[in-house]
Amino acid sequence: MSDSRLSLALQSGAIHLPASGPIAVFRPRETDDLSAMPRERVQIVQGSRPDHDAWLQRGYRVGTAAPEDFAAALVMVPRAKAEARALVARASAQGGSVIVDGQKTDGIDSLLREIRARAEVSAPFAKAHGKVFQFQAAPGTFADWDLPLVQTLQSGWVTAPGVFSADGPDPASVALAEALPEKMPGRVADLGAGWGYLAFHVLERRGVTECALVEAEHAALEAARMNIRDERAHFHWADATTWTDAGAFDHIVMNPPFHKGREAEPSLGAAFIASAARLLAPHGTLWMVANRHLPYEAPLQAAFRETRELAGPPSFKLFAARRPQGQSATRSRR
Repeated sequence: MSDSRLSLALQSGAIHLPASGPIAVFRPRETDDLSAMPRERVQIVQGSRPDHDAWLQRGYRVGTAAPEDFAAALVMVPRAKAEARALVARASAQGGSVIVDGQKTDGIDSLLREIRARAEVSAPFAKAHGKVFQFQAAPGTFADWDLPLVQTLQSGWVTAPGVFSADGPDPASVALAEALPEKMPGRVADLGAGWGYLAFHVLERRGVTECALVEAEHAALEAARMNIRDERAHFHWADATTWTDAGAFDHIVMNPPFHKGREAEPSLGAAFIASAARLLAPHGTLWMVANRHLPYEAPLQAAFRETRELAGPPSFKLFAARRPQGQSATRSRR
């Protein structure tokens, strides 16, 4: 594998690390290259469970919050500008040296201009359609860029800045909530539960004995805990495509994500469908919503013996799928 932009910038002296002390690395993706950094000094800050676990498996120290004290920080620029600015604020909160690495498509150029207006910035090192640069900032220089971990909307919903549908309920989830039956007896799971909108409405249905909220983004799940104060709700910080449970579910609801970056990846939704089929009891039903253009019919037909489309808004497809393929009629239920 060729050297990454970060590695080349360190090798060339365009950026540098302090001789000692912890280095906080904010939101690195599983595919990012940190091989040029001293592993024993690195503390990963990552709230996405798949990325969190990938770094943990490589032997890094990983947490969902920044360490109390660090000598330097590295920000791997995310797609959302507000989140990128918040990470810069947290990385520079103690003052000292901050390195920022990002792609042009993720707004690294505009972020560089904004930081230059407040701090002394090194000459940026450009490679592979992106830039990496370093700056020194006094504590609090970027405090106004920070965001709360959770926020309460005027509607009363609690969401997390930077997560999916942070400004209010997603229209697709609203459509699915309206299409759910009045009775949903038994155990229910919400895969990719976000901040809990669908699960909240599931718990209003008659007969629900338990609702498992499975969400990969730590901040979103914390918001869900605040939205749902029901003893039947159980919260799982996990990747819905690999999560397992001791018993089978009678119903699963989901509005699966279909982006990992800027491009749509229907394979992610297909992985959610396969996971739902694996988790459901033989008699169980999947209730699912998707944008109209996403090709989920084939994965649904491969995973379930019965699939039907429900009435709903023209922008979305609503599905009810029953009788998972390959399920044994004796599968256990808790």
